[in-house]
Amino acid sequence: MISKTLAAASTKPLVLTILRSGENYGYQIIQSVRRISGGHLEWSEPMLYPLLQRMERDGFVKSSWKITEKKRLRKYYRLTDKGVKEQEKEKEQWFLISRLFSRLLEDEMAAGVK
Repeated sequence: MISKTLAAASTKPLVLTILRSGENYGYQIIQSVRRISGGHLEWSEPMLYPLLQRMERDGFVKSSWKITEKKRLRKYYRLTDKGVKEQEKEKEQWFLISRLFSRLLEDEMAAGVK
């Protein structure tokens, strides 16, 4: 399992990236994260919905209610233009951290550290 701290830090960029591929609803986002992470990230609705509300307040996502095939209301979220820009910014920051960590591990291996 991934530590709670790292999981918490990754929620916003992961949600933005999932929504970048199209409109989605909360439970589907949770299932996508579980599937993509191979079960290493287990999100809950009480964790996700406050984040989606905050992202909507910040203007990164918009929500709309739609009726499902089973005649139930479901809230869908989609990225705004501001959300697309935020996703790009988050992606660059994560790539930077990933490259930094890779370099540190390469240096560690070159030095023979176990």
